[in-house]
Amino acid sequence: MYEELRAALAGLLDGLPPKQAAQAVDRLIANYRGRTPTDAPVLRDRADVAAYAAYRMPATFEAVRAALAAFAARVPDWSPATHVDIGGGTGAATWAAAATWEGHHSTVLDWAQPALDLGRELAATILPDVTWQRQTIGEGLTVPAGTDLVTVSYVLGELRPEDRRAVVAAATAARTVVLIEPGTPDGYLRIREARTQLTEAGLRIVAPCPHSDTCPIVPGEDWCHFSTRVNRSSLHRQVKGGSLPYEDEKFSYVAATTLDATPASARIIRKPQLRKGQVLLDLCTTDENLQRTTVTKRHGAHYRAARDAAWGDDWS
Repeated sequence: MYEELRAALAGLLDGLPPKQAAQAVDRLIANYRGRTPTDAPVLRDRADVAAYAAYRMPATFEAVRAALAAFAARVPDWSPATHVDIGGGTGAATWAAAATWEGHHSTVLDWAQPALDLGRELAATILPDVTWQRQTIGEGLTVPAGTDLVTVSYVLGELRPEDRRAVVAAATAARTVVLIEPGTPDGYLRIREARTQLTEAGLRIVAPCPHSDTCPIVPGEDWCHFSTRVNRSSLHRQVKGGSLPYEDEKFSYVAATTLDATPASARIIRKPQLRKGQVLLDLCTTDENLQRTTVTKRHGAHYRAARDAAWGDDWS
């Protein structure tokens, strides 16, 4: 699905001066990092939307796909029939949902008509079962009862606190809610706040946390986030530069559900550290919360598994 997305994005910036695209990207990054909450659409016109799609869609797609995969691993026999993507813009999360499950209908809600128009254009021949609907993202938003899956990706940081709470409250009408934010301290705090709101609404946390209790991380001392690798296209380099063929997208997320799902007994919350004959794993666990465990060669199969383990994986 990622290759189809890249193909759909190819040529998107034809006719748009690189300087104009770069300026649009710089402004959008400020919003993406959560520095400028607003009650107006962040994507204002075709230039904004084209720059956003070229620069952010691949990274958003990979982050959302990683979060959805972590949830899907806990409910291997389940797939959604209906999906609502709140603040979905050009539809990166909808592409990620299509890469995770088949046979569902997605509805993308966004207040920026240019983003919806471009999203529809990009998805036209690849994701035909999608409704693109203009909608204010904030107070007054509703999600149809019985919706299977709601995604909210890289949106909460754009909103004022009251609208942020309203969006999360609306999302709790669904059976499953997956929220993704930038992997920054502020992004983590927004996820942490939303996580509390989800549990208070009666949903159970399934990923990344191995429990629905209070997060054991002390705010200001650390933050929970993960990483996924994004292959840069020539289009991406045209918009924002960079010589490496890839970048690592850091993200924070939470997946909560009313389904009969059991979280992993532990999750790797930092990149495993490989030493001679041993692997150091930083874990969030059900019983001991945060801990570091050392897996050595004498652990046999566990050692081999630890050497192959990645940041964000389940661990048992």
